This record gives sequence, structure tokens and C-alpha cells, in this order.
Amino acid sequence: MRKRSRGREFDRGLLGQRCWLELANGDRVDLPVDRWTDGCGQGDTVLLDACDGPTLDIGCGPGRLTAALARRGVVALGVDSSPTAVRLTQQRGAAALRRDVFQPLPGEGRWHHALLADGNIGIGGDPVALLDRIGQLLAPDGDVLVELEPPGNGLRREAVRVLPGDATPWFGWAWVGTDAVAEVAVRSGFRVDWTTSRGPRWFARLERR
Repeated sequence: MRKRSRGREFDRGLLGQRCWLELANGDRVDLPVDRWTDGCGQGDTVLLDACDGPTLDIGCGPGRLTAALARRGVVALGVDSSPTAVRLTQQRGAAALRRDVFQPLPGEGRWHHALLADGNIGIGGDPVALLDRIGQLLAPDGDVLVELEPPGNGLRREAVRVLPGDATPWFGWAWVGTDAVAEVAVRSGFRVDWTTSRGPRWFARLERR
């Protein structure tokens, strides 16, 4: 059974507090809290410019991308399992729904774009299963805009927890390097249309095969 976050583990970061992922071996991965809570930066424009129709922002966090799309006149819905994320997104004037992406969602089979920013391809710890699910949400000509790890990182799956916090649970997470995304895409019925970078951030567009 897939171990999933229950929705509140990232709340410290959503509220601007420094936090990190701890792996079972004790390693730490800092979370990009400043990016979550700031306005959209240069790298975000790669994702925003690629969205010209109804867009589902999966794991929307505080909603910077959902709100930016709405300001551009693009129909956008943020989805997050955290009630804090949904509240913060709505405070930015954007639409958001508290829901696990694997639960039923509005507009299934009709979304033009799905966003997986800030490493959210790692949700659930199984990128292939996540992209399979996104395939059910997209229109036949829909695509996935995904943020990746830099080349050379491959595919990594781990049990993690968010710290600091009291008795925080372990859940599955994954990291997909730009060098590994083609195989992950093919296994879930997609292909890589393009990859690009802005500074240290890497992105790809996945379209149906």
C-alpha cells in the first residue's frame, strides 16, 4: 500500500518556517520554503507560459502558481491535501480544493494541463502511479508540466518525514532527475516533449504517446 502524507506535515513550510525532509538514513533535504511563499520567480514563468487552458495545480501549496494563472485569465484549480494550503491559496484569490489527487476530482478527463511544480512528481513515492492518475484527469491532448531534479540524479524513492515537528509520520516520496524522466514518462503512457532549465531549476513537458 502506498504511504501518503496526511496533509498537514508541510504546514510549517507553507507558513514560511524553515523545514526539511529527513530520510531514514538521517540525511536531510531542505524544502524550498522561500519559493513557496514568495511571488513567482523566473523559473516559474516556464510553467506559467506553457499553460493556455484549464490547469490543475497538483500539490498547489500556498497557491503562487494557481493565483498567477488566474491573474493571467487562465482557469486554474489548486489541489492540496493540506487545509492550510487551500486556505492560503484562496486568500490569494484563487480557487483551491482540499483533496488527495488519487481521490475523485472535478473535471476528470477535461483538464488541458497539470502542474507538478516544486518536486511534486514525488507525491506518493511512485511517479509512474502518479502520472497514470494524471492521465485520467487530462483531456486527450492534455499535457503535464513537471519540475525535476538536475541531470545525473536518476530516480530515487525513499520514506521521509518533515522536520521539525512532533511525532511527524513517515511517508513515501520520490525524486526524478531530468535524465530519468523519459523512462518514467514512457511507463505511464507519456513522452517527453521538451526539457529546459532556468538557473538551478529543471523542467519538462510530458505529452501523451
